[in-house]
Amino acid sequence: MLGMEKLSKTKKLVAGVVDTNVRRGQERLAKMLDDKGLVSPTTLSMMGEMSDIYKAMVADVAKNPLRTISAESDLLRKYLALGSYTFSRAMGKDQDSVASPEADDRRFQAEDWSKHLPFDLLLQAYLINSQAFQDWLEGMDNLPKDTRDQMLFYARQVTSALSPANFLVTNPEALRITWESKGKNLLTGGKQFIDDYRQNPKLFNVGMTDRSAFEVGGNLATTPGKVVFQNELIQLIQYTPTTETVAKRPMLIVPPWINKFYILDLTARNSFIQWLVNQGQTVFVVSWLNPGPSQRDLAWDDYMEKGVVAAMDNVTKATGEAKMNLIGYCVGGTLVASTLSWLKKKGRKPTVSVTYFTTLLDFTDPGGISIYINARSLAGIEKMMNKKGYLDGRAMAFTFNLLREHELFWSFWTKNYLKGEKPAAFDLLYWNTDGTNLPAALHGPYLREMYLNNRLVQPDSLSFCGETINLEEIDVPSMFIAARQDHIAKWKSCYTGAQAHGGKVQFLLGGSGHIAGIINPPYKEKYGFWTNNVDTLPENPDDWLAEAEQHPGSWWPHWVEWLAQYQGDQVPARVPGEGKLKALEDAPGSYVKVRAADAVKS
Repeated sequence: MLGMEKLSKTKKLVAGVVDTNVRRGQERLAKMLDDKGLVSPTTLSMMGEMSDIYKAMVADVAKNPLRTISAESDLLRKYLALGSYTFSRAMGKDQDSVASPEADDRRFQAEDWSKHLPFDLLLQAYLINSQAFQDWLEGMDNLPKDTRDQMLFYARQVTSALSPANFLVTNPEALRITWESKGKNLLTGGKQFIDDYRQNPKLFNVGMTDRSAFEVGGNLATTPGKVVFQNELIQLIQYTPTTETVAKRPMLIVPPWINKFYILDLTARNSFIQWLVNQGQTVFVVSWLNPGPSQRDLAWDDYMEKGVVAAMDNVTKATGEAKMNLIGYCVGGTLVASTLSWLKKKGRKPTVSVTYFTTLLDFTDPGGISIYINARSLAGIEKMMNKKGYLDGRAMAFTFNLLREHELFWSFWTKNYLKGEKPAAFDLLYWNTDGTNLPAALHGPYLREMYLNNRLVQPDSLSFCGETINLEEIDVPSMFIAARQDHIAKWKSCYTGAQAHGGKVQFLLGGSGHIAGIINPPYKEKYGFWTNNVDTLPENPDDWLAEAEQHPGSWWPHWVEWLAQYQGDQVPARVPGEGKLKALEDAPGSYVKVRAADAVKS
């Protein structure tokens, strides 16, 4: 008995020493990488969290040895089956594969994977191992949901990174291309890798599109207009009318500052802004500054006062109209709701309607990004922002790409660098890589108070610009537009946010995701949408959807019909620069053309 106790104490002592040394090693490595700027804060956070997850896995093995033995037995059976499969193929006999990739898994669609036995076995072994690992983790029911979700996410990142498709010597398709092109693909791939690194110094992001094919203001963001106001945070763009008369009340669009406004104005045919102008609206849009270290102290209050409120005041100056319709997209909508609550406290009511595109007000279930929202992650992000003064937009883009790592990272890695293929010219992916930085004073509290603590939806829990914020007090008629497949702002979370909003509220559910669900011009006749014109939103979003009416095509015309009751009579079209505000420069302005890496240098 005494010997067993000694052995137990020795095991604990050894485990403690190992754990301490591993932790210290991780801390030294993380500090070195962080000091040299070689990795994003997301990667540093992942390194720490994976250490905790590893401990949880070891603890689960100790607590549930039978489940671990069962998993190992199942793995052994599959490998015995793979041995039988190997023998049959070697003898020239047909036999069903032990493991096959999903039908939509593009990594292994080339015939080379099944044609050559060694690569066939390598692929199946990879699928067997990765699936067994995922199944084993999913079976850890005794863990908290957040820990378990993080564990599955990081396990997916590891298994995705170790895919044989990602390495030249284990990718038969890439090897065949190398042989056929006499290595030219590797030369091309190497050049593209260097170009991508130069485009993203210190924070490498894989190239997704042919950057040389696009120019903001050249073939993107081409709707004619003028910058009619600017300050240290925004440029306000007024667009040139295409109709003889326009609605009396102007339209102001507040896009998110985490990326650039021209997602609403990619090309003329797909441009929401151009379409609105063609519907007889006087359209204004906020173009946010791409901040660097010198803007570190810009906070939520500044984005309200120097952003939304300043834009509203200058829309009134430009048009002479005290009332306007308002749109907030994504986090731009979150800012709009804060501003409307603040204006209510101040006794001001410059809006007659507000529309929210894929906007979260209730952060109870914030979607895929919740993987990163925890005390450790936020502490790491805040530490990095306090040091640099900003969060690099390229790091944030990388973070979002990891939510769909196959499509948005590894597929491009393989095509660009192993196969030597030049990325296609795709305007949406160009916009996706044209990120913006985030000031430290803004982004840290936003993540902590809204995402982590969910205080925006709690009446009078947050204060901005000297006033507490209560969304229930907003009495402006509103429409919330969400997207059914949105993994960034889940539609049911948008719905619960709508329930917290005061005034007469309508909810509309579009098809597709965060971008395509909004940028869905009528000519495409895609996706469809659901409406339910109830006076009060049902408590359960599923009940709302069960009674909703489905419509084909784009929701844009339906929304404009709703907007008609708030737009006023027709007046002569307003030409930018001919009112009290003079034209400063042509749209899309200069702020939108500043790239994240260049903003850091300024």
